[in-house]
Amino acid sequence: MWLILSFISAGLSAAAAVSQKKVLFREGALEFSYKLSFFNLIFSLPFFLLVNPTDISLTSILILYIKTIIGTLAFLYVMLTLKNLDISGALPMMVLTPGLVAVFAFLFVGDKLSSFEISGMLLLVVGTYLLEMNGSKSIFEPFTIFYKSKKHHYIVFALLLFTITAILDRLLLVKYKMPPTSLMAFQHLFFFINFALIIIIKKKNLIPEIKNTPVTTLKYIAIISIITIGYRWTNIEAIKLAPVALVLSIKRTSTFFASLIGGKLFNEPNLARRVIAAAIMSAGAIIIINY
Repeated sequence: MWLILSFISAGLSAAAAVSQKKVLFREGALEFSYKLSFFNLIFSLPFFLLVNPTDISLTSILILYIKTIIGTLAFLYVMLTLKNLDISGALPMMVLTPGLVAVFAFLFVGDKLSSFEISGMLLLVVGTYLLEMNGSKSIFEPFTIFYKSKKHHYIVFALLLFTITAILDRLLLVKYKMPPTSLMAFQHLFFFINFALIIIIKKKNLIPEIKNTPVTTLKYIAIISIITIGYRWTNIEAIKLAPVALVLSIKRTSTFFASLIGGKLFNEPNLARRVIAAAIMSAGAIIIINY
């Protein structure tokens, strides 16, 4: 069952990414994130009817809120990346997370790297190199761009933050046995609060931010919200049934399909090379996660 849920989540995630890119052509990343969090909360209200107070604790709610703070920043960084970079060039980099986790565990925790993990990381390196090749005379340009380009900083921060949120999801669902319905309900409430606070601090125009948005755009964001809740719900249910590593393996395939479909839809350059790079990186991530 978890396998079916994971594939559904991956498909919906790819659809959401392509749709988000389309809206971000005319919306700011922060503004879009806030409006999406508003609709996510509205469509999540039925989950509150299923919440049993005895199934949650103050500790689990506190952990969930900390997780949403991290998730808020991660989501905003991804939206900034999608707005400023081609979808076929940005999304494949999301699969670098397993490689980063393995490297950090090796450097700071003392975990050993298996031959499979090393092979997977080599595929990530090769895929990243192909992805970032832009005709530069320097052979190191595909890697140096990650610290030279501010646009690429966003994706690096998002990778690190999403790694933490995935672990906290598993902690809440398994150790604290928080029901998925409760997690979905409070998670979207906290996301809305977080983005609303950022809007208030930065722009001081909470209500006008939604009222002044064209109706057509709001309808599109509402559809994205439904898709978003769909992939988050199926992902949570899958994580509840299987180890995070296995679920993430399937989830990573969404970047390949989103890159292919989005790149074709938006007529992005070098699409064939980028799709091949995405496939190589997805394979590398799956190898690392499962071995």
